[in-house]
Amino acid sequence: MHALVLFLTFFIGFCIWIFDHQFQLAGFDKNRLFYTQSDYGLFQCSTPCHNKTYDNEDFIHKMLKETKDNKIPSYLIPKCPICGKEMTTNLRCDDKFVEDDGWHKAANNYQKFLEDNKNKKILFFELGVDWNTPGIIKYPFIRMTHQFDKAFYVCINNGDNYVPDEIKSKSLIVEENIKKIINSIKK
Repeated sequence: MHALVLFLTFFIGFCIWIFDHQFQLAGFDKNRLFYTQSDYGLFQCSTPCHNKTYDNEDFIHKMLKETKDNKIPSYLIPKCPICGKEMTTNLRCDDKFVEDDGWHKAANNYQKFLEDNKNKKILFFELGVDWNTPGIIKYPFIRMTHQFDKAFYVCINNGDNYVPDEIKSKSLIVEENIKKIINSIKK
């Protein structure tokens, strides 16, 4: 199997800003995904007082069930089991993002995959990544496309796209609404 196919099937979730378990809901094994910047399906301590995350699906369902006038009862505000402070979503928006054991395992798997396949055909496929945090997805994809002889970079985004001259011959930029692209592929 080519690295390109492996990348698309095995690591489709890597380096994609995945918020809400949509890849898991579509049937992808969560152990084969790398939520590099966030996972809205996880809570973490807001301090954080420890380096652990907690699945929040059941908790969120309880909140939804008991919501009245767009408010949840105060007893449903999630609290850290260690320090008692409020919990928050596992979102890399400041220096308090928790990289738990699962995050580190996924990061190591991703690095191993890249190392094992850097000399094969590999596609860095970027969907809708903006310039909010380019150091997490965009710059590494561009850098690896430059470094790996057989790599190719595809960026589908509705504007604000850029590719350095060094990889223009190994890149495809599609300035279009992602929904339109996916719908045309479905047809």
